[in-house]
Amino acid sequence: MSENKVMNRWWVVVGGILVQLCLGAIYAWSAFTGKLTAADGLFQFTKTQTQVIFSLGLLSFAVVMALVAGNWQKKVGPRIVAITGGVLLGIGYLLGGLAGNSFWGILIGVGLLGGAGIGLAYVCPIAALVKWFPDKKGLITGLAVAGFGFGALIWIKLTSGFKFGPVDLTPGWTGLYGMGWTTSQIFMLYGVLFAVLVTLGALVMVNPPDGWKPSGWTPPAAGTAGAGHHEFSVREMVATPQYWTLFFSFFVGATSGLMVIGVIQLFGTDALLANGVEKARAAVITGTAMGLFYALLNGLGRIIWGSLSDKLGRKNSIVLMSALQGVMMIVFYFIGGTEWGLYLGAAIIGFNFGGNFALFPAATADYFGNKTVGTNYPWVFLSYGVGGVVGPVLGGMMGDAKAWMWAFIPAGVACLVASALALTLKAPQIKKA
Repeated sequence: MSENKVMNRWWVVVGGILVQLCLGAIYAWSAFTGKLTAADGLFQFTKTQTQVIFSLGLLSFAVVMALVAGNWQKKVGPRIVAITGGVLLGIGYLLGGLAGNSFWGILIGVGLLGGAGIGLAYVCPIAALVKWFPDKKGLITGLAVAGFGFGALIWIKLTSGFKFGPVDLTPGWTGLYGMGWTTSQIFMLYGVLFAVLVTLGALVMVNPPDGWKPSGWTPPAAGTAGAGHHEFSVREMVATPQYWTLFFSFFVGATSGLMVIGVIQLFGTDALLANGVEKARAAVITGTAMGLFYALLNGLGRIIWGSLSDKLGRKNSIVLMSALQGVMMIVFYFIGGTEWGLYLGAAIIGFNFGGNFALFPAATADYFGNKTVGTNYPWVFLSYGVGGVVGPVLGGMMGDAKAWMWAFIPAGVACLVASALALTLKAPQIKKA
């Protein structure tokens, strides 16, 4: 069936990006950690408490995606599952706002329920678009999830105004906080927006007809790394060394990137203050590091690494990305106490972290099948949930202990190990009965 006789596949891309823009709110958590830990504020949470909320959201995200979303979207299609996820995400943020200064209320609302909503909706654009774009898997998965990275920029800057260093795109407006909005009120506003916008994006989230392929496209030969012909079941996939190599590589990439997202404001402030930067200036610098450099490069990294992997191959891209991230995590500890060091580190770490979300779903499709990526990728993605607990909690604990070095350097070394391990990747052998 030719492309022009079915729905224009690029509309599915547009819907997927809109969905992902909202789901990326989980990466805007740094916009709230300063308010939550302020000694003279309403909440007075510890650094570790803020990271526990963030980690529970990440873990809930990954577990619900693996145990519920993958199989459910396979049975009923991506639209219903994505809408349900958007509504649940919205309800979670509303409950977090209504909880006031209750740690447990925010933990359950924003963390548990919000993360579960993201887990339901996240896989739907990926599963649908790999079917619509078997000819551009790396690029299209990167483009689809780029919204997740860019979303963090939007939701962070709405709280503080769209000021990026010397450039102020909203002069005279200092965001929702500047207007007098409280953290609880912003949670509730975001909850409504997430539910509405995800629902709108999900309306075009459909699978192509059976047997459809892009006009003029010839599938790769069977047995090659990018073929995706044999459709592995989850049980078959987890029995291969390729699965565990991808799992470990994604785990350490997630540990590093999520730790920086969770603690960049806290670490950056400590490091800048130690170098004599005034507190107000440090707040602007750390906000710019996350809200501009990390968030923007996180989104671009998904597109660029995805596109590069279509040319370099998925294995080579994972090796290169993991090695670069390992070096930068180690270096970041030493340069994060200066303004441009913080910006540089945030940009490169965000860029590489974003690449994970293009490379690993595409690699899952390459090695274990295009049609089953919606059920298989959530089990690769579980590694992200584990990293989401290890990274932020490690960062929070080392921050409370004033021992930041023992957060960044071990994460960097682990990335270098993953890079070496990824050199062993090759197309899995299909066991014959």
